[in-house]
Amino acid sequence: MKEHIYLGIDDTDTLNSDCGTGKLARALAGSLPDDIRCCGVVRQQLLVHPEVPYTSHNSAACLILASSGRTGIGSIVDCAARYIERHYLAGSDPGLCVAGAYKASCDRLSDFGLACTRQLMTQADALAAANGVHLSGHGGSNDGIIGAAAAVGLTATGWSGRYIEFGQLRSLPETMEVAELEAMGVQVLSLDRNAVLPASRDTVFTNCWVRPRLIGNRPVLLVLPDGEGRWLNIGRKRRKARADDEPSGGWSN
Repeated sequence: MKEHIYLGIDDTDTLNSDCGTGKLARALAGSLPDDIRCCGVVRQQLLVHPEVPYTSHNSAACLILASSGRTGIGSIVDCAARYIERHYLAGSDPGLCVAGAYKASCDRLSDFGLACTRQLMTQADALAAANGVHLSGHGGSNDGIIGAAAAVGLTATGWSGRYIEFGQLRSLPETMEVAELEAMGVQVLSLDRNAVLPASRDTVFTNCWVRPRLIGNRPVLLVLPDGEGRWLNIGRKRRKARADDEPSGGWSN
């Protein structure tokens, strides 16, 4: 694999849908060309504000892709656009952003993404930030281009968001050894005040909900000490007030 590519989507669902943007992003990963490998799907949290017309929590999703170089970005865009247009829900305003990991374009998108976590931004702002990369709307008002561009920019920083897809994280057991998590590519990081480093044979209680943070361009599971040789995952499922990235009445990603 040679080239890393970020693919952001947003606003593909409606309030009472059972397939939110996060779920659609995870399904989209399986529809890409064979030589494209999905290295993970990251959820990004954007500004929650009365003037932002979001579905539930104003989150967007970004796929981190690795390409052998045989399939160009144009083909990835076509594939993703077709998938979104087939599966987005009427009444939503889907957007798509696809960018290679080129410093100049990613820096602009990263600045835009950070702004989207703090203040109101417009489609015009998104289009300006996406100069040189693909950004397109695929229904409704096309407002989803704002979140799609922001998701790419925030993910490209390597320091924002949490993984909602990475390997088999959705089927991991309640307890695992640190070495098992690290073998699947998840770094275990202690938040202990004494900065104790978890040992390979230490046990992590996962809460059956492993959603690593994107830290330093790596998936990192944050844990707290829970006794000698035992650690507790700080993340856990929580009920949602409204439908978001999981079936309605379910749990958050």
